[in-house]
Amino acid sequence: MKHNTSHWLAQLAQHTRNNLHQATQWLMLEEEELLQRPAPGKWNVLECIEHLNRYSDFYLPEFRRRIEASTLHPSGSFFKSGWLGAFFIKSMQPGPDSKKMKTFREMDPSGQMLSREVVAKFIQQQKEFLQILENAAKVDLNRIKISISITKLIRIRLGDGLAFYTVHNNRHIQQASEVLKANASIFDIGTVS
Repeated sequence: MKHNTSHWLAQLAQHTRNNLHQATQWLMLEEEELLQRPAPGKWNVLECIEHLNRYSDFYLPEFRRRIEASTLHPSGSFFKSGWLGAFFIKSMQPGPDSKKMKTFREMDPSGQMLSREVVAKFIQQQKEFLQILENAAKVDLNRIKISISITKLIRIRLGDGLAFYTVHNNRHIQQASEVLKANASIFDIGTVS
């Protein structure tokens, strides 16, 4: 699928700003609310966010490194998703039909001692990502390749990587929002959205 590059990057930035707004709202909640599980074996809000932070620890340096090392200027005003990148993006889309996916052990925060600092780190990382998106507009999203977190042997187009990262964030921000809604009766509060 072909996308207008500037529109594509603007959409990713808007999703990121929405996620930043949501996370900023969560900083106002009591830590107890952020740690409450909706059901046994389900992630709480902080675990959802810590999962995203762990992916950011891989992807943000990868994006920066590839963009900074590139001498490839945009070759046109369109970005075309590769078949593998499009597959990864589609598989991560949030929504009622989305499939539950197995989390790799190093990316699974279950049972960790977490605090609201997890949310503060997420906010900082998303601000960094907005800067990465600005810098990405100056390079060729089609020809620059990035490694993926599960193996460095598989590489996808930078534009697909930026979109996959954003969609993955959206999926778990939505999950965290649903956790808060499910827990609202426990804390006798309205949901923060």
